[in-house]
Amino acid sequence: MGKILFWFVVILAVLIAARLLARSGSGSQQAGRSGKGRPPAPADMSDAESMVRCAHCGIHMPRSEAYLSDGRTWCGQEHARLGVRTD
Repeated sequence: MGKILFWFVVILAVLIAARLLARSGSGSQQAGRSGKGRPPAPADMSDAESMVRCAHCGIHMPRSEAYLSDGRTWCGQEHARLGVRTD
């Protein structure tokens, strides 16, 4: 009975230690969200790319990945061939 109680205490101590370590690791991330401490730095938008919408299916994609034809943006050559959807 003593061995079972010993192992129960050991396992419980390991679980508590793991939970404390996980909480201390995520505590620095939560500090910025809760307003305590220093607020997170704004995202660097210097490399941000404008998004465009396919005239056929409506999917949004970066301008560099879009297919441009007849003054409209398409997600690919097939949708440019099909034209604007009318539904």
